[in-house]
Amino acid sequence: MLRRKAASMRKKEDAAREAQIRAQKEAILRSILTEEARQRLANIRLVRPEIVDALENQLIALAQSGRVRTPVSDEELKELLEQLFNRDRRDYNIKIKERGWK
Repeated sequence: MLRRKAASMRKKEDAAREAQIRAQKEAILRSILTEEARQRLANIRLVRPEIVDALENQLIALAQSGRVRTPVSDEELKELLEQLFNRDRRDYNIKIKERGWK
């Protein structure tokens, strides 16, 4: 019984910690992105949440190190997205060799 309570309390603490981290992340993003750029990220999150998470972390790191001009506009965000997609994209070359079955 005590184990269940302890596990339940850990889950609640973990959820609270994640919510706090997410709130801090949102506050930082609100300060470094324009409204249009935030809306674009929200739209992309519906389709590719892993890409948005990576891009948000990258934007926060760039802003904290001073390597990106804030606020980041929608056009600048598009450029970053294009760079990210081109880096992660792989070219697949499929060759079909037909066997001489007769």
